[in-house]
Amino acid sequence: MPVTEQGPDTRLRSLAEGFAEELTETVRGVLPGAPRFHAFLSKTRFWVTPVDDARKQRPVVLTINGDPRLDLEVSFYCHWNTNRAFLAVDQSHVKLYYHGRGAQRVPLLRYEYERGWTDPPGAHVHVHAHRDELAYLLRLAERGQPQERMAKDRLPQLSEIHFPVGGHRFRPCFEDVLLMIIREFAVDKEPEWRDVIDRAIQRWRTKQLCAAVQDVPEVAADKLRKLGWTVEPPPGIVPRPRTGIPKLFLP
Repeated sequence: MPVTEQGPDTRLRSLAEGFAEELTETVRGVLPGAPRFHAFLSKTRFWVTPVDDARKQRPVVLTINGDPRLDLEVSFYCHWNTNRAFLAVDQSHVKLYYHGRGAQRVPLLRYEYERGWTDPPGAHVHVHAHRDELAYLLRLAERGQPQERMAKDRLPQLSEIHFPVGGHRFRPCFEDVLLMIIREFAVDKEPEWRDVIDRAIQRWRTKQLCAAVQDVPEVAADKLRKLGWTVEPPPGIVPRPRTGIPKLFLP
């Protein structure tokens, strides 16, 4: 995807490039031979993804005992948050594949986020597997999603289920996925990998906590008072009008 100079302002570009640098620092501190991430301008938002030396998208290849075994495809599409104060993820896809199956390969699982979704949930996981009982349940009802599948006259797939994972504010971060892969598959890793992941997760969850507090500042203030803090609203502050359900409460 080509980079152009038209579109978002230089501050947004700087934030997207900083996000790409953070991801590069994380994957290179955790996984041997990891690629760098790059921020491409795509219309009015930035696409952040791992690239090769020619700036073409490539997966993060995970090895076990030195042999390539898994591919991790990663894409983040970023833009301003609602009040243009910080970088927000509009959409993200983290897909885990068995290595080397060619063009016809199917993911083992997908962690996805859609900022504008509430139904299905914005943050969700897809598991590409099969279980007879679940396939049966996916066609059993005569309304909702099962009805839609029946209308299309096709077999249901477990991979169609959107498993919710914490909503817009408390969804897993990329480093949570890395941690799961390392724990469950014992992929090769750098000596200081755990410190790198712990720092990245702390950074992510601190940002999400700040975003959650911004959603419901009165709740945060009340809790701090109960903990013994003195918290007063700024002089002359006018409560922000609620135009919808805060992101904190969305699925």
